[in-house]
Amino acid sequence: MSERDLDGRVFVVTGANTGIGEATARALAGRGGRVVLACRSEDKTRPVIDAIERDGGAADFLRLDLADLAQIREAAAELLGRDHPIHVLVANAGLAGHRGQTADGFELTFGVNHLGHYLFTRLLLDRLRESAPSRVIVVSSAAHYDAKGIDWEAVRHKTRSVSGVREYSVSKLANVLFAAELARHEGGRGVSTFALHPGVIASDVWRRVPWPVRSVMKRFMKSTEEGAQTSIYCATAPELADDTGHYYDDSARKTPSHLAQDPALAAELWRRSEEWVGL
Repeated sequence: MSERDLDGRVFVVTGANTGIGEATARALAGRGGRVVLACRSEDKTRPVIDAIERDGGAADFLRLDLADLAQIREAAAELLGRDHPIHVLVANAGLAGHRGQTADGFELTFGVNHLGHYLFTRLLLDRLRESAPSRVIVVSSAAHYDAKGIDWEAVRHKTRSVSGVREYSVSKLANVLFAAELARHEGGRGVSTFALHPGVIASDVWRRVPWPVRSVMKRFMKSTEEGAQTSIYCATAPELADDTGHYYDDSARKTPSHLAQDPALAAELWRRSEEWVGL
């Protein structure tokens, strides 16, 4: 690839101030792309933007709180008001091992990992279509294989499990289902979608795991730069121009779980998500 092969392309990366989101944003900017870092805190994001700009890249900040549907609408409106194309949306931000509820009463991990990204993506879809060929990259996890289904009542209440791991698996299943259903909805409109497993990454997603355990876990994990490779591949690879709706692992297509391939479940998730966010 050429050093500046992404000149003129605009990328929006959620959760881009740390972990694989930061590594993804830096890599895309390093190849000439303009990157919008969509994160909750400008103070925590500014050092990443400064580093990108010092290296000759272009980056902007967008305040995005995926746990608050009203704020997501504000963020999308602000981004659309900037009147530039959106060629790739990387839905990267995520929580693991957290407990609680979102501002709108949804289970916290499901609300952030799936529902917040669902609304944000839907609000940006017209711009993505106008910018076609464009792509939506949904960062899921191999943890989706552990999900036994989606309890529609449980996702409307505070986290029930002590560890939050069960809820995390459900949210990651929702990620894969959403990418597949989005592909079905967007067929022929120039927007390709991908879900992916980045690998088990030594990132801040594990920050709620107690330190002695977290320290041991991270010895066996990939670096954030390694973890960003599949996101970057799905966002930029020319050979994926005609691909959509599939699940990737280690920059290669992989078969997701049986539940993740259920079109009826994907359609039901879409219908309920649409209702919940008021679209």
